[in-house]
Amino acid sequence: MAIAATLVKELRERTGAGMMECKKALVEANGDIELALENMRKAGQAKADKKAGRVAAEGLVGVYTESNMASIVEINSETDFVARNDDFKAFVDVIAGRVLQTKVTEVAALLEQPLQNGADETIEAARQELVTKIGENISLRRADMLIAAEGGHVASYIHGGRIGVIVQLDGGDEALAKDLAMHIAASRPQVVNPEEVPADLIEKEKEIFSAQAAQSGKPAEIIEKMVDGRIKKFLNEVSLVGQPYIKDPNQTVGALLKETKAKVAKFVRFEVGEGIEKQETDFAEEVMAQAQGV
Repeated sequence: MAIAATLVKELRERTGAGMMECKKALVEANGDIELALENMRKAGQAKADKKAGRVAAEGLVGVYTESNMASIVEINSETDFVARNDDFKAFVDVIAGRVLQTKVTEVAALLEQPLQNGADETIEAARQELVTKIGENISLRRADMLIAAEGGHVASYIHGGRIGVIVQLDGGDEALAKDLAMHIAASRPQVVNPEEVPADLIEKEKEIFSAQAAQSGKPAEIIEKMVDGRIKKFLNEVSLVGQPYIKDPNQTVGALLKETKAKVAKFVRFEVGEGIEKQETDFAEEVMAQAQGV
């Protein structure tokens, strides 16, 4: 029978299980979400509703490099305490490696992959087992990978487990790729080149700069030049090639790449919890809840 996507989404939100498991459970239950939920619990595929509803905004970023490939994942937990757990760290490392081995980066599809080559246990099943063992909501939030072209290089960098970068370089060498990964981690560029900045973002910034410049009382033609200058500065700030190189602030990354005859094809930068609205909790109550197994 046909199952509505909204029903699959609701079951997934209530259980934290993978999309395919939810759809299968709903088909077997003839669309009865409560029966599907009960069957999934009996099969050990769902964690407690309370855990599924908790915001997981802490966690770790993991990277993995092999030959000309690099992968990156963000896996979230509810607390930074769990992010320091050895089992959690091991899970992050394994999943980062599995991204390269499977070449799968879409989260729902990745969760359905075997945890190990030839194994029956899926990544999703391992995640559920870890949730049960640790007692917190754990979620695989995102994953990506890069493959260098012939003559190119990939590199990765992790800062404190919370910021991770992978970078793909055409030309240059591994040392340069590594240095650029570190630069990207520190300087947070949004794109490689200024022309890649979305037009709507530029327009939004232009509106802000125009409103600010108008308060100066200067003539319109002067205001226009002021805004143009601010936009140019903004584009340099958010694009990798326009930023001052962290190892030599007197030189831009673009100038460095030209000097070394290299080109950044792509980069991916993950920071734990970015964009997730965190819940404010009382630490004492949180510890008590953990102790009581809530």
